[in-house]
Amino acid sequence: MSTTQQTLKRTIEAADRAITAEDFDALMDFYADDATLVVKPGLNATGKPAIRRAFVAIAEHFNHSIQVTQGQMQVIEGGDTALVIMETHLHTADAGDITRRATYVFRQIEGRWLCVVDNSYGTGLLDAGG
Repeated sequence: MSTTQQTLKRTIEAADRAITAEDFDALMDFYADDATLVVKPGLNATGKPAIRRAFVAIAEHFNHSIQVTQGQMQVIEGGDTALVIMETHLHTADAGDITRRATYVFRQIEGRWLCVVDNSYGTGLLDAGG
Protein backbone atom coordinates (compact mmCIF):
# COMPACT_ATOMS: atom_id res chain seq x y z
CA MET A 1 0.00 0.00 0.00
CA SER A 2 1.43 3.40 -1.00
CA THR A 3 2.02 6.22 1.44
CA THR A 4 -0.95 8.12 -0.03
CA GLN A 5 -3.19 5.07 0.35
CA GLN A 6 -2.10 4.59 3.96
CA THR A 7 -2.66 8.27 4.74
CA LEU A 8 -6.11 8.31 3.13
CA LYS A 9 -7.12 5.07 4.87
CA ARG A 10 -6.13 6.53 8.26
CA THR A 11 -7.90 9.79 7.42
CA ILE A 12 -11.14 8.05 6.45
CA GLU A 13 -11.00 5.78 9.50
CA ALA A 14 -10.58 8.82 11.77
CA ALA A 15 -13.50 10.56 10.06
CA ASP A 16 -15.63 7.43 10.54
CA ARG A 17 -14.78 7.39 14.25
CA ALA A 18 -15.91 11.03 14.46
CA ILE A 19 -19.20 10.15 12.72
CA THR A 20 -19.81 7.21 15.05
CA ALA A 21 -18.98 9.38 18.10
CA GLU A 22 -21.12 12.23 16.71
CA ASP A 23 -18.12 14.54 17.07
CA PHE A 24 -19.18 16.74 14.18
CA ASP A 25 -16.76 19.57 15.01
CA ALA A 26 -13.81 17.17 14.66
CA LEU A 27 -15.41 15.68 11.53
CA MET A 28 -15.36 19.06 9.77
CA ASP A 29 -11.53 19.03 9.96
CA PHE A 30 -11.56 16.33 7.25
CA TYR A 31 -13.45 18.47 4.72
CA ALA A 32 -12.37 21.29 2.43
CA ASP A 33 -14.30 24.52 2.98
CA ASP A 34 -16.10 24.10 -0.37
CA ALA A 35 -16.69 20.33 -0.10
CA THR A 36 -19.92 18.62 -1.15
CA LEU A 37 -21.61 15.74 0.68
CA VAL A 38 -24.21 13.57 -1.05
CA VAL A 39 -26.78 13.39 1.74
CA LYS A 40 -29.07 11.14 -0.28
CA PRO A 41 -29.78 10.76 -4.00
CA GLY A 42 -30.91 14.14 -5.26
CA LEU A 43 -29.83 16.05 -2.13
CA ASN A 44 -26.34 17.49 -1.66
CA ALA A 45 -24.88 19.70 1.06
CA THR A 46 -22.07 22.08 0.08
CA GLY A 47 -19.78 23.88 2.51
CA LYS A 48 -18.81 22.89 6.04
CA PRO A 49 -21.82 24.49 7.80
CA ALA A 50 -24.29 22.65 5.54
CA ILE A 51 -22.33 19.38 5.79
CA ARG A 52 -22.30 19.62 9.59
CA ARG A 53 -26.08 20.22 9.66
CA ALA A 54 -26.56 17.23 7.35
CA PHE A 55 -24.57 14.92 9.64
CA VAL A 56 -26.60 16.09 12.65
CA ALA A 57 -29.81 15.31 10.72
CA ILE A 58 -28.45 11.91 9.62
CA ALA A 59 -27.61 11.04 13.24
CA GLU A 60 -31.11 12.03 14.30
CA HIS A 61 -32.66 10.05 11.42
CA PHE A 62 -30.85 6.90 12.61
CA ASN A 63 -31.72 7.56 16.29
CA HIS A 64 -28.07 8.29 17.13
CA SER A 65 -27.09 4.66 16.48
CA ILE A 66 -24.98 4.87 13.33
CA GLN A 67 -21.64 3.07 13.29
CA VAL A 68 -19.38 3.44 10.25
CA THR A 69 -16.47 1.21 9.21
CA GLN A 70 -14.62 0.61 5.95
CA GLY A 71 -13.83 -2.42 3.84
CA GLN A 72 -11.82 -2.72 0.63
CA MET A 73 -10.24 0.42 -0.78
CA GLN A 74 -8.73 1.51 -4.09
CA VAL A 75 -6.99 4.86 -4.62
CA ILE A 76 -6.43 6.49 -8.00
CA GLU A 77 -4.13 9.47 -7.65
CA GLY A 78 -3.53 12.27 -10.13
CA GLY A 79 -1.50 15.30 -9.11
CA ASP A 80 -2.94 16.80 -5.93
CA THR A 81 -6.22 14.86 -6.27
CA ALA A 82 -7.17 11.31 -5.31
CA LEU A 83 -10.28 9.29 -6.12
CA VAL A 84 -11.03 6.79 -3.37
CA ILE A 85 -13.36 3.90 -4.11
CA MET A 86 -14.22 2.13 -0.89
CA GLU A 87 -16.67 -0.21 0.73
CA THR A 88 -18.48 1.68 3.46
CA HIS A 89 -20.21 -0.43 6.10
CA LEU A 90 -22.99 1.21 8.09
CA HIS A 91 -24.71 -0.33 11.08
CA THR A 92 -27.76 1.26 12.68
CA ALA A 93 -30.21 0.05 15.29
CA ASP A 94 -33.20 0.48 12.94
CA ALA A 95 -31.80 -0.26 9.46
CA GLY A 96 -29.31 -2.97 10.44
CA ASP A 97 -26.25 -3.49 8.25
CA ILE A 98 -25.82 -1.58 5.00
CA THR A 99 -22.82 -1.82 2.67
CA ARG A 100 -22.21 0.82 0.02
CA ARG A 101 -19.48 1.21 -2.58
CA ALA A 102 -18.59 4.80 -1.88
CA THR A 103 -16.62 7.25 -3.97
CA TYR A 104 -14.67 10.06 -2.35
CA VAL A 105 -12.55 12.76 -3.95
CA PHE A 106 -9.68 14.12 -1.86
CA ARG A 107 -7.41 17.03 -2.68
CA GLN A 108 -4.14 18.04 -1.07
CA ILE A 109 -4.68 21.45 0.49
CA GLU A 110 -1.90 23.03 2.52
CA GLY A 111 -0.16 19.67 2.87
CA ARG A 112 -3.24 17.72 4.04
CA TRP A 113 -5.62 15.41 2.20
CA LEU A 114 -9.10 16.93 2.55
CA CYS A 115 -12.34 15.52 1.24
CA VAL A 116 -13.90 17.66 -1.51
CA VAL A 117 -16.62 15.20 -2.62
CA ASP A 118 -18.16 12.68 -0.20
CA ASN A 119 -20.47 10.27 -2.01
CA SER A 120 -21.22 7.23 0.13
CA TYR A 121 -23.70 6.06 -2.55
CA GLY A 122 -20.99 5.76 -5.23
CA THR A 123 -22.31 4.73 -8.63
CA GLY A 124 -25.55 3.70 -6.91
CA LEU A 125 -26.61 7.30 -7.60
CA LEU A 126 -27.15 6.19 -11.20
CA ASP A 127 -29.61 3.53 -10.01
CA ALA A 128 -31.50 6.18 -8.05
CA GLY A 129 -31.88 8.34 -11.15
CA GLY A 130 -29.52 10.96 -9.68
